[in-house]
Amino acid sequence: MNFEHTEDRRMLADTLNRFISEQYPFEVRNAVAGSAEGLSPAVWQQLAEIGALGALFPESEGGFGGAGFDVSVVFESLGRGLVVEPFLGALVVGRALAAAGTPAQKQALAGLIDGSTVAALAHDEPGSHYELSRVATRATRTATGWQLDGAKAVVLQAEAAQLLLVSARVAGDIEAEDGISLFLVPADAAGVQRRGYGRIDGGRAAELTLQGVQVGSDALLGAEGQGLATLELAIGWGVLALCAEAVGAMDVAKQYTLEYLQTRKQFGVPIGSFQALQHRMADLLLEVEQARSAVINAAAAMDSDRVTRERALSAAKVSIGRIGALVAEEAVQMHGGIGMTWELPLAHYAKRLVMIDHQLGDEDHHLQRYIALGRQA
Repeated sequence: MNFEHTEDRRMLADTLNRFISEQYPFEVRNAVAGSAEGLSPAVWQQLAEIGALGALFPESEGGFGGAGFDVSVVFESLGRGLVVEPFLGALVVGRALAAAGTPAQKQALAGLIDGSTVAALAHDEPGSHYELSRVATRATRTATGWQLDGAKAVVLQAEAAQLLLVSARVAGDIEAEDGISLFLVPADAAGVQRRGYGRIDGGRAAELTLQGVQVGSDALLGAEGQGLATLELAIGWGVLALCAEAVGAMDVAKQYTLEYLQTRKQFGVPIGSFQALQHRMADLLLEVEQARSAVINAAAAMDSDRVTRERALSAAKVSIGRIGALVAEEAVQMHGGIGMTWELPLAHYAKRLVMIDHQLGDEDHHLQRYIALGRQA
C-alpha cells in the first residue's frame, strides 16, 4: 500500500506550515493561548480561508477532503505550531452531524467549514473516566421537545462556541450503552451556564451546567437513545486528530533538541558529540517514527469496519501516550535546566504532548480498550 501523500495533501501541508511559521510564530501563539478568549478569531478565519477546515470533511458535506490522511495532514501541521484554535470541536461535531444529521441539521456544516461557527463537544462529565457510555445528564421529553439537566466537564473552547453537541441520557442507568442521545444546543440557550478557565497547555475550556435547558424536537441528532455509535465514530476522528497533532509536536521537539545538541558546548566540543547523548537521540528518533507509523495505520483504517477502525485508533493513542511522554522527558532532560523555562518553546511542546495523552482517553484506557476490542474481532 502506498502511504505517500497526494500532491494536494502535500500542497495543503506546505500552505499550512508556511502560514503558521509566518503568521503564528511562538510569540503570537503564546499571546493567543494565554488570552482571555483563548483563541484568535482573525487567525481562525484565515485558517478557514486557506482550507484547513474544509479539508476535514468530504465533498458530499461541503468540504474537499475528509479522508483519514486529510485529517492527519491538517492536525500534524497544527501540532507543529501548537495551534489552540477550535479545530478539534469542529471536526468532532461536524463528523457527528455528517453521520447522523438530517438535511436541515447538516446545514450547520457550512458554518463549521467557513469558520463562522465555533462548535464544542460536551460529553465528559465530573467523575467520569473516559467511558463513552457513562452519561448522567438527563434528557426528558416535553410538549415541544426536550429538557436537558446535568453537568459537563472540560468542554474545550466552550466560551467561544455558538453550537454545543451535548450527550444526554433518555433511558437506562448511568453506565448503559443504550439510552444515550445527542442534542444540538445553542451555547447561549437559557439554562446553559459556562464557567471558563485557562488550560495548562494553552487555550481555554469550561465547565457546563445545564439547568432546565429547553430545546426543540429538531435538536435530537440521530435516533432517540441510539447516540453511542455516532459518538464513538465522531470521537474516533478526534483521536486520530490528536495523534497526528502529537506527531507534529514531536517533530518540532526533536528538531529543537538536535539543534541544541549541535550548538551547546561542554569541554570545548558540542555535547552532541558525546556518545551517550547520541544513543539517546537515536532511540528518540526511532520512537518518533514508530508514532508516525501508528498514525498512518489509524488514518488508513478510518474507512474499515468498526472493530478494525477502533483498534487501530486505540493502538495509535497508546503509542502516542507512551512516546509523547518519552519525547517530552528526553527533550527537556537533554536541554538541561533551560528546557524547563517558560521562554523556551520546547517547554510548551512538552506540556502539550503530556496533555494530549489525557484527551479522549489516556494510554491505559486505550490499552484496555484495544484488548477488549480484540475479543470482538
